Amino acid sequence: MKAIQVLGPASSPEIVTTTSLPTPVPNHSEILIRVHAAGITAPELLWPELYTAPNRIPGHELSGTVAALGPTYPGPLRLNQPVFAFIAADRGGGGQAEYIVCLPDEVAPKPTSISHEAAAALPIPLLTGWEGIITRGKVRPGMKVLVTGASGAVGSVAVQIAARRGAEVVALASLRSAGRLRGLGVREVVDYNDESWSADIRGVDVVFDTVGGDVLGKCWEVVRPGGMIITVGDPAPQWAFGRGPAEEAAEYPEVRYEYFIVSPNVEALSEAGGMIDEGVIEVLRVEAFSFEEAEQAWEYAGKRGRNGKAVITFGDFD
Repeated sequence: MKAIQVLGPASSPEIVTTTSLPTPVPNHSEILIRVHAAGITAPELLWPELYTAPNRIPGHELSGTVAALGPTYPGPLRLNQPVFAFIAADRGGGGQAEYIVCLPDEVAPKPTSISHEAAAALPIPLLTGWEGIITRGKVRPGMKVLVTGASGAVGSVAVQIAARRGAEVVALASLRSAGRLRGLGVREVVDYNDESWSADIRGVDVVFDTVGGDVLGKCWEVVRPGGMIITVGDPAPQWAFGRGPAEEAAEYPEVRYEYFIVSPNVEALSEAGGMIDEGVIEVLRVEAFSFEEAEQAWEYAGKRGRNGKAVITFGDFD
């Protein structure tokens, strides 16, 4: 089968293509998916799990059809059904290939109203936004929510989910994105280029930070006592994974804070997919590249200010 592989060390990875890998076979309750398109998450080249995976195939989100089901698969999916999927981070990827074996909690029916290319760009943003806003943030009507990096893939989905929950959404982003973000339900757009942006925001119930670093540091200033900061910023903050308290906690002892790495959640992926078909969540802009253009696709994915999320296609379906 065709596949993209990462060669070399994490310090200098090389993207290559191959056509000689064997097609995997699903065991037990696994699902074999024929991949039509796979999304690119550029920071994945820094994730250690990729470099210990057997074939070092990147890709954690994809869209395709069910090609085969394991002998004990118990779920509702059927052969040839269009699906999209998120591969757990600790599994090392594997989505950028013609075929991939997935676990039942990684795969959900693809939204019927969008293409495979559009669907392949969505699992990570959908699940990350869902976990941050709904599962962890427990956002309710009337709450004030700040989303940083709001014009990015994860941020733009998160603001839509928060607005759908009835929150007053404040977006930290470039003012160039203000019109689009207001169209997604944002109440106020704050310019991230203004170094004093945090002085303009107060009384936030939940911060969902997708940026990290200095932006995360300023988020403490805007949260009300008893409020919460949730971050998925990369690199992870020094206090992540139980490595001790945040330095800011001494000054803001009543602010709760969490860091998480998104996990598969088939129920959330299915429900979010339904919201796309209902027109509640707007799909992301995508830039599609062919399998043969894999190197260019990865270069594009690493650029700042790009116009869409990069996806790699693996040919049309019969």
